[in-house]
Amino acid sequence: MKLNYEFKNNELLKLAMTQSGIDSKHNNERLEFIGDRVLGLSIAALLYEMYPDEAEGNLARRHAFLVSTETLAIVAKKIEIEHDLHHGHMTGGKIDHILANAMEAILGAIFLDSGFETARKIIVDLWHDMAAAEIIAPKDAKTALQEMVQKTGNGALPVYEYNEPTGASHNPEFTVTVSALGKSAVGVGASKKLASLDGAEKLLKILAI
Repeated sequence: MKLNYEFKNNELLKLAMTQSGIDSKHNNERLEFIGDRVLGLSIAALLYEMYPDEAEGNLARRHAFLVSTETLAIVAKKIEIEHDLHHGHMTGGKIDHILANAMEAILGAIFLDSGFETARKIIVDLWHDMAAAEIIAPKDAKTALQEMVQKTGNGALPVYEYNEPTGASHNPEFTVTVSALGKSAVGVGASKKLASLDGAEKLLKILAI
């Protein structure tokens, strides 16, 4: 792996490189959770500094692209983490999601090993050129899920089953069960659209295992 960082605790690196399909208990999911947050804040700060005259909407679009599965997979391939990754079968639409999850896990491991500032500097180094380039709008989770299902399944589309909203009328919470390829996930959000996007993103991660 071509990463400009040497771990003090090699167990963190080993954990970051272990997919849940290999070990259901000792895997990179918790590190991925942390890495996602470290990446999000680091990219937000980078964009704030790089584009002082841009409105929030443009910054948000840049941010969405730079933290997307597609971009994470590009960075993962750049540093060649697939050579050290302990995974199941990386086939079809699963490859980018597995690599993206592992990339986030590495960032989470670096944060735990050396702190936020070190992780931020590595992120800036790896992402700076893409942050400076013209952006391409990332696919939303529903589109990505549909494309994965169509590539790997029998042509059937994902199914979205919406439940009645709960909570106060002025602040409802929507839930939806998203099913595809024999798996399902429950999405939650302040609207049907947000709940379906949340459910699709969760199911994408499940199908990537």
